Amino acid sequence: MNRIVSCEFNMDTACVELCYIDGLKIDLDTLAIEDELADNLYDRSELDYLIYNKPLEYAELVLNGDLGKYLGGSPEHKLED
Repeated sequence: MNRIVSCEFNMDTACVELCYIDGLKIDLDTLAIEDELADNLYDRSELDYLIYNKPLEYAELVLNGDLGKYLGGSPEHKLED
């Protein structure tokens, strides 16, 4: 993740867009990810918080395959207030 130039949520496409230093671009379709992983309204609100407020952390969780653990209640992934 240290080669990322920019990471932001694009509200028009509902994607978290990653741009790497070598020109590679990745769009994470947040709606498809939510449909696949979020079983309830609480999970969707957790994902929405990450998408809008911490898109880089969201992208890291998705790309590392840890988003399911985050939603599963793993304490090391829960957000602090």
